[in-house]
Amino acid sequence: MKVMKFGGTSVGSPERMRDVAALITRSGEKAFVVLSAMSGTTNLLVEICGFLYRKDVPRAEELIGVLSERYHTHVQKLYESETWKMRTTAFIDKTFDYLRSFTTDIFTGYEERCILAQGELISTTMLANLLAERGVKARLLPALDFMRTDKYGEPDQPCIKEKLTTLLAANDDCQIYITQGFICRNAFGEVDNLGRGGSDYTASLIGAALDSGEVQIWTDIDGMHNNDPRIVENTSPVRRLSYEEAAELAFFGAKILHPTCIEPARDCGVPVRLLNTMEPDAEGTLISGESCQGGIKAIAAKDSITAITIHASKGVLVSSFQKHVFDAFEHYQTAIDVAGTSQANTIIAFTDNRHTDDIVEEIESVGVVEVESDCCIVCVVGDILCQGVSHGSTILNALKGIPVKMVSLGASKYSLSLLISMKYKKEVLQRLSDAIL
Repeated sequence: MKVMKFGGTSVGSPERMRDVAALITRSGEKAFVVLSAMSGTTNLLVEICGFLYRKDVPRAEELIGVLSERYHTHVQKLYESETWKMRTTAFIDKTFDYLRSFTTDIFTGYEERCILAQGELISTTMLANLLAERGVKARLLPALDFMRTDKYGEPDQPCIKEKLTTLLAANDDCQIYITQGFICRNAFGEVDNLGRGGSDYTASLIGAALDSGEVQIWTDIDGMHNNDPRIVENTSPVRRLSYEEAAELAFFGAKILHPTCIEPARDCGVPVRLLNTMEPDAEGTLISGESCQGGIKAIAAKDSITAITIHASKGVLVSSFQKHVFDAFEHYQTAIDVAGTSQANTIIAFTDNRHTDDIVEEIESVGVVEVESDCCIVCVVGDILCQGVSHGSTILNALKGIPVKMVSLGASKYSLSLLISMKYKKEVLQRLSDAIL
């Protein structure tokens, strides 16, 4: 059974949702469908939570009303029969009454997680009702009934597999199964989520639990492109990627795929295919355990990078200096994207800048710290270390005249990373595209 995940833009209008209904039923095969919230919904829910934290009830109620009106309009255009319009409208009304209930009481992280779950709960109910209207034998299996995380916040894969297998056995007569992406229950049984972009993760976890033939990620672009089509001219889809190559591209900025999606699929050998809801017959991108040796596959860029350079103070031992630097990042639970070290200097690039000042203050006891906030990491992915092919020199020669702050090669044989100032991003991406793709 294939798993099909559809993102927010794929269900962002009545027309798009009808297209999704046609896509998942056209082959007549069984499918497990994972849906995100309708595009724009989660952002509005986050805003509503922000107002509730600040006790600004009028603004929260205003946004709840805006979102409610949007869904009521959507429902009237989506269904043909008055029966299904009325049933779905009743569900929408109940959901937004639930949202309004949070404006009258204390608001904590628990209430926030409950609110953020509503987008996926609405979209899946709407699709399930649409399929029922069309006579399709479909079943809505709530993710809160089987998607679990452990005490460390990581997916509890044995539990997911056990619960999901039981649910499918009890509903074996259905053609289509529908569930929510993103949302789950934590180790305490509370409503929680897998983080932004977590719908990809949900689909991959389900594919691994079911030993699926394929996990399909449907978006609004024809597969993963070899460079950012919003910035670079003449990009093209990459038809084949290994799990490792796809993971590197996703981590370093390729927006079509969430980085967490790859690991469960790779561990179980389930292929992942990236497809386009606007062009459903296009080939897309296939991600599997197979890799093509010798070639460069794609380039990605990760924005909003902060870089700090630390020059060790005289008399500080190298081992003590480096330990102090990395301990500071661990202390503030700040993940490092790329790092480079020498005997007396270290440069570290990272995305999460919430604790930058604290980290710098802690490190200043062992060295002089320079901070640059407007940086970008450009990542070239492929068979970088292929014997007989000098990809590294070709990449660096293409960037003559551009100040590169750091080059990282060797941590992964599938990628070479470059730390640059954001102002050079477009030029670097275009130059690399012209030189190596």
